Amino acid sequence: LVAVPRNYDPALHPFEVPREYVRALNAAKLERVFAKPFLSSLDGHRDGVNCMAKHPKSLSTVLSGACDGEVKIWNLTKRQCIRTIQAHEGFVRGMCARFCGTSFFTVGDDKTVKQWKMESPEYGEEEEPIHTILGKTVYTGIDHHWKDAVFATCGQQVDIWDEQRTSPMCSLTWGFDSISSVKFNPIETYLLGSCASDRNIVLYDMRKSTPLKKVILNMRTNTLCWNPMEAYVFTAANEDYNLYTFDMRYLESPMRVHMDHVSAVLDVDYSPTGKEFVSASFDKSIRIFPVDKGHSREVYHTKRMQHVITVKWTSDNKYILCGSDEMNIRLWKANASEKLGVLAPREKAAMNYNQKLKEKFQYHPKIRRIAQHRHLPKSIFCQIKEQRIMREARRRKELNRRKHSKPGSVPVVSERRKHIVAVVK
Repeated sequence: LVAVPRNYDPALHPFEVPREYVRALNAAKLERVFAKPFLSSLDGHRDGVNCMAKHPKSLSTVLSGACDGEVKIWNLTKRQCIRTIQAHEGFVRGMCARFCGTSFFTVGDDKTVKQWKMESPEYGEEEEPIHTILGKTVYTGIDHHWKDAVFATCGQQVDIWDEQRTSPMCSLTWGFDSISSVKFNPIETYLLGSCASDRNIVLYDMRKSTPLKKVILNMRTNTLCWNPMEAYVFTAANEDYNLYTFDMRYLESPMRVHMDHVSAVLDVDYSPTGKEFVSASFDKSIRIFPVDKGHSREVYHTKRMQHVITVKWTSDNKYILCGSDEMNIRLWKANASEKLGVLAPREKAAMNYNQKLKEKFQYHPKIRRIAQHRHLPKSIFCQIKEQRIMREARRRKELNRRKHSKPGSVPVVSERRKHIVAVVK
């Protein structure tokens, strides 16, 4: 490579910044022009999609469970269903794949935990589970350990099971209410987190077989997801339209409150890089949040999509899958304007250059306005407006109360601490 001499003297390049600004403006406009995130819809279920699971070893395989007890295995490259199992009577409440990818587990309303082979049965072989465990209560969620032959289920309590046994190794409980979801930590694999309907998020340690601590929020948490890159960080999807990112060592206040949804948040999943997560909401949209920002960078919706119940971010960081009420699984790009397929070196260089320009001028009012503009369904748009007015009214009321009270009698409570009732250790 020949070294190209470049003189950075600003006197020699008097129009460098205006020229770069115009290029950045064009890059921001083109990004919005090419933003076509929706790829395809996987239809075949006869009832709402209630849960999904990723294959740990294969990028093109995804599993989904419906409200009629049916489980389907999809091939994403062909975009078609390769296998259907009638797994349970009633809802499939939860499913997870084994860490080696040879089998997967499902739990349902019929009080059973079933383990299935990942491969289709041979010719003439019956479609039957490898193991079936009959429990005493309905199980509402399941998650598998990331390294050992151990899995956890939740219902009235959190049960830790060995795959070889038909009774739980230990049962963990704190409080007397139904637990909606349980998740193993992918890094510190002996840690678990669970969400209960009495507004608690409880953390457990498998080695001590006791609960560690719990945080009580104002409203119920539907599910949580651990950050795959930072061992102590998890994000909780709450009924009060917000998501909370906590550091489990300091539960007194969340690291970040993510606000943008206008209805209950039903599911959350991290990207494999740990820098972003995607959330599914009852307001018929999914949003992508950077971990360190309070507002979403992207919102996806279609006219036909109803309440989104489950969402997954694929392991190659490129796609997002969401399952909704009206029986469809939708495949989206994680980066809306990204070009799929093989890129020529010049295309790659131009894209990197445009990206750097957008970063350089990201706080310029015109460029920021173009980059942040999103079209929303009318219902969501009106609700956002209404909530903004309500939030402003609450703030004004608090300021007036503070102004006309004795100094110090109305304390200033930060947005982060507002939603936390207590932390119990």
